[in-house]
Amino acid sequence: MINNMETFEYLVKKQLKETRGKHGRQSSLHEGYAILLEEVEEFWDEVKKKHSKRDPAAMLEELVQIASCAQKTAEDLVIPIIEKGIPLNQ
Repeated sequence: MINNMETFEYLVKKQLKETRGKHGRQSSLHEGYAILLEEVEEFWDEVKKKHSKRDPAAMLEELVQIASCAQKTAEDLVIPIIEKGIPLNQ
């Protein structure tokens, strides 16, 4: 999945572009949370394995998906609210 030319940031950007192409914008913070939670749980499933059974490539893939999902939620839902000057606690 990764070679010496690919950084974590690059992988996240690539994943984000792919996700946006397939799914478009998120419609609610609940959706963003649910997707993020699913990805964290998939990472946790890998972490819970014995050291000898863990797949570093799978862990990296899940971390990339977590970061991509967090960025997508921020860009689609949170930043637009901040830019409009609407407090998040309303």
